[in-house]
Amino acid sequence: MHRFGGICKNPQIVGTQLRDGTPAETRQTSERRVSEGYTPEGARQLLAHVVVHEIFSVMARGEHYDQRRFVAALQRLPSLADTADEHE
Repeated sequence: MHRFGGICKNPQIVGTQLRDGTPAETRQTSERRVSEGYTPEGARQLLAHVVVHEIFSVMARGEHYDQRRFVAALQRLPSLADTADEHE
């Protein structure tokens, strides 16, 4: 998370996704992490990492937003491997 630490500390996108339920997997992942012992803030930090990684993919690599890639990254949590989707 070091490259995007500021964004991850203020996860407004995560809050919006949780509030709006879009995608539903964001809320499901948050609830799963909390039920496994993460604090709500810890779960949000993990979710924020995935959001930041997707933003980076879109902006820096010139890729389009890919909801399947985003949901797959949510499902991999708590693994934070930035390159997991590059090896699939």
